[in-house]
Amino acid sequence: MPQKKAVVLVSGGLDSATTLAIARDDGYACYALTFLYGQRHRREIQAAERVCASLGAVEHRVVTIDLAAFGGSALTDGRIDVPKDRDLLAAADIPVTYVPARNTIFLSYALAWAEVLGAFDLFIGVNSTDYSGYPDCRAEFVAAYEVMANLATAAAVEGRGRYRIHTPIIAMTKAEIIRAGTRRGVDYALTHSCYDPDAEGRSCGRCDSCRLRLKGFAEAGLTDPVAYVCPGR
Repeated sequence: MPQKKAVVLVSGGLDSATTLAIARDDGYACYALTFLYGQRHRREIQAAERVCASLGAVEHRVVTIDLAAFGGSALTDGRIDVPKDRDLLAAADIPVTYVPARNTIFLSYALAWAEVLGAFDLFIGVNSTDYSGYPDCRAEFVAAYEVMANLATAAAVEGRGRYRIHTPIIAMTKAEIIRAGTRRGVDYALTHSCYDPDAEGRSCGRCDSCRLRLKGFAEAGLTDPVAYVCPGR
């Protein structure tokens, strides 16, 4: 029998790389989707290309959209500084690295491609355990979006299938994610997580994403293979 198709959102970070590996190992033919959305740098696009090639995506598309036109985030507006050295345990606010409606928009593109492909499975690497406080990384958001997807598409309304949004790492700690990916052969040296890399592409080691990543590798008993400016923070 032919493999079931799935659209997998791949950012180039370790979470989405692990999610892609899980989808592949679950038997899906993976169609990977990455966005050049007006973010501060293109390192993650390059990382996504490497990850998709390494993990055998059937097809990888990079779609250009312009969320920088609206700003409102340190990731899309160069006038807003990326926070560094935050106390992640004490932080209760939604950080300025949150990009307004980003996952809603990304999933909408993934849903459109899935409908064209005849796929009914979408994978997204959101995480609500070791996460930065983003509202669109919660299980409640994903469940609500899945309901909407099945109301908004011809394929679902005509009964050709029911869309399901898979979030295989949503309840994992960062260490558990890294262990899961390592078991599946993910090469984390190909990934990029930093919000604010230097001109050489080295991760800062100080932003929320770097610190969560470094913490995860330490708790997993592994060494992060990417280069850092300040790896000991």
